[in-house]
Amino acid sequence: MNLKNKKLGIIGTGKMGSSLIKGLCNSGIILPSNIYASDVYDVALEKMRTELGINVSSDNNYTVNNADIIILAVKPQIIKRVLKSIKDNITSEKLIISIAAGVSLQDIAKELAPETRIIRVMPNIAATVSEAASAVCPGQNASMEDTEITLEIFGSVGSAIIVQEKLMDAVTGLSGSGPAYIFPVIEAMADGGVYEGLDRESALLLAAQTVLGAAKMVIKYHEHPGQLKDMVTSPGGTTIRGLRELEERGVRAAFMNAVIASANRSRELGE
Repeated sequence: MNLKNKKLGIIGTGKMGSSLIKGLCNSGIILPSNIYASDVYDVALEKMRTELGINVSSDNNYTVNNADIIILAVKPQIIKRVLKSIKDNITSEKLIISIAAGVSLQDIAKELAPETRIIRVMPNIAATVSEAASAVCPGQNASMEDTEITLEIFGSVGSAIIVQEKLMDAVTGLSGSGPAYIFPVIEAMADGGVYEGLDRESALLLAAQTVLGAAKMVIKYHEHPGQLKDMVTSPGGTTIRGLRELEERGVRAAFMNAVIASANRSRELGE
């Protein structure tokens, strides 16, 4: 899919919105001159205009009028207000992509014309380092081309897959909240290194790189994590001793329960 001739609008330039803009500019899949961004924070907008060469405005309708694809990167609490303010300028030729957590396709569609093409996406905070895990859910009017465009956009800041909307709460519990589960793991591993005599900076680097490397092995080799674990674990060695500690303390069950609890909370917030 060639996005270089498409014009993209992003409403909301917080952490996620700005990360998408930077990722798209760095990837080269869309020209900065074809990106339009709007927000209420003029200083942040001007900084992106200067650094990246995109078009900016404090008027959301300026973004909508100039773009073929509009990404709604605003907080869930204000998305309906934003939609009401721009709906008169949203035609059937425009693709609407929402990354507002917990806001369903149906809720978005209620605020727009019946024929509007809508796609819902759940990215995560790792978009800030172009390693996001994103789930894409097309609405009933969205075409295959719309879906491919969305996958390419979010693929520019990580990996993106298609899911059914009923699984979005599971996505929230797993990848949406997931980075917050991993940060304490990195911290705890580093603490163990410090306990054994490493300096804090070295321990943190080794712990973080270890998590990154393990994740890349899972993605690259397409092997079951259990098989990859066995590659490191020799009989009677150091690794199996550590794994026994994790098993005795129920670490795997704790991670499973964290994902399930987060998904349940996502359902509650969506009711």
